Amino acid sequence: MKTVTIYTDGSCEGNPGRGGWAAILRYNKHERVLKGGSPQTTNNRMEMTAALKALQSLKEPCTVKLHTDSQYLKRAFTDGWLNRWRSNGWLTSNKQPVKNQDLWNDLWRETQKHKVQWIKVKAHANNKLNNRADKLAVAACKRA
Repeated sequence: MKTVTIYTDGSCEGNPGRGGWAAILRYNKHERVLKGGSPQTTNNRMEMTAALKALQSLKEPCTVKLHTDSQYLKRAFTDGWLNRWRSNGWLTSNKQPVKNQDLWNDLWRETQKHKVQWIKVKAHANNKLNNRADKLAVAACKRA
């Protein structure tokens, strides 16, 4: 199974507001950059979209090291939030509807195809690829 390293980020001017997302995928010496935007969205949706689009772009099952600065995205998988939401009829622990259910469903389906390791990186720190993903997401936001 191939091991792919992915760095993702989302950006939003206003929240909600215009948004952008970006993903950098690396396999051996190969690199692929994905990016896009939306005229009206939230930062969480852009963070989630970056991860989703990156996973959807993989042509075969892979071991994935997915780096994100979104605690919300990472913890939904690593802390079992997503599984609890699914088993609770898409309600939070406060019995409120889970936001972004459409993206969570798509992300869950994609993660079933791959072995994903979620890695939290500090935003705007000294991480070259995370900073690059951030700049790409901000640029995509400005074009949205």
